[in-house]
Amino acid sequence: MPVTDVRKDPHTLTLTMTSEFDASVEQVWQLWADPRKLERWWGPPTYPAKVEHHDLSPGGRVTYMMTGPEGDQHRGWWTVVAVEPPTSLEFVDGFADADGAPNMELPTTSAVVSIHALGPHRAQMQVVSTFGSIEQMEQLIAMGMLEGMTAAANQIDAILAIQP
Repeated sequence: MPVTDVRKDPHTLTLTMTSEFDASVEQVWQLWADPRKLERWWGPPTYPAKVEHHDLSPGGRVTYMMTGPEGDQHRGWWTVVAVEPPTSLEFVDGFADADGAPNMELPTTSAVVSIHALGPHRAQMQVVSTFGSIEQMEQLIAMGMLEGMTAAANQIDAILAIQP
């Protein structure tokens, strides 16, 4: 399993997930940069994602929809804050309504992705999610964020195995 560590820190309002892969930094970066690869792992296995719009430039937007096992649909969005291919990405992540408009009744998080080499064909990816308050952190964790992130990231090895 790629996820090697998950840390919840209520003092800094962060949730940090660390994963390691038998892949280059560029291969791991492509999991974010290629919308077809992103949608193969962004949602947990029972909630596959479909990326609808994908612009990884500062100020750009990514929109997606996840479909649950009962056919229920859940939409989300990112606003890209900063990007430095192939090692870092920062974005605001939020929920959307049925029409894809941001749902500001639910909390947003700020996510920082860092990718670095552990060797010639080994890379580490760290995703740090920062919450606006302890209440927002507890709400999103209660909604399954921790389990969902871990299940999603644990799908990555299979995607990397078929990359050229």
